[in-house]
Amino acid sequence: MLIVLHGNGGNAREVRSMVLRRYPEIAKRFITVFPEGYRESWNIVSERSKADDRGFIEATIRELARRDDVREEEFTIMGISNGAALVNQIAIETKLPHIRNYITAVSPLNGCQHDGKNFKAMGDDNDYREVAKPLAGKRLLNISGTEDPLVPYAGGPSKAIPAKDGKLSFVAAEESIYLWAKQMGYEGEKLTGPSQTKGKIGIFSYLDGDVVHFKANEHAHNAMQALSEDSLLDFLVDRKGK
Repeated sequence: MLIVLHGNGGNAREVRSMVLRRYPEIAKRFITVFPEGYRESWNIVSERSKADDRGFIEATIRELARRDDVREEEFTIMGISNGAALVNQIAIETKLPHIRNYITAVSPLNGCQHDGKNFKAMGDDNDYREVAKPLAGKRLLNISGTEDPLVPYAGGPSKAIPAKDGKLSFVAAEESIYLWAKQMGYEGEKLTGPSQTKGKIGIFSYLDGDVVHFKANEHAHNAMQALSEDSLLDFLVDRKGK
């Protein structure tokens, strides 16, 4: 089961068309679901939507998990931009056992979701004050573009994405994936360079590929275009039999 969340200003129809066109083999092998956020947005920090979007996605998962043709603990959630921010927040807060894989396109952790010491729950008023402990043992893939002006690869404030006190700040992409790797059980040092390189993509791999970051060199906020179907399948199709 693959659930895909659109970006800010997008909708379910558009992202469905993109996924089916760009990833036809995945569309054949997975049941795909495309929720749509209220006001074409997902409720993260200061976005337009103020809906209970985590609750919405969790309710969707619980309902889908009842189907006879669904492996109830084999869900994948993939998000693009604002949708990826919600994927991060779900990974931080959810206690559902069903989600195995998280995929975030062009959105590492923002500074509200991780304050440098702890992951943070959103809270009822989007205050991000409560320390959260994400479920361990999950798998996560992030792809980010080195030339992204909206979500700066090296971290720091966005040029355009709002926060309550100015512009939303982000954790550096390579630091973000390291924080996730530690949460998922990694005990080593942070990688100082890619584990391997494929064309313009530098791959930072932790936990035998269970937590991985794709550094899309020369890409901006369109870095998902660099995520090939083969690379996505390599992550989604478990070769280790776990």
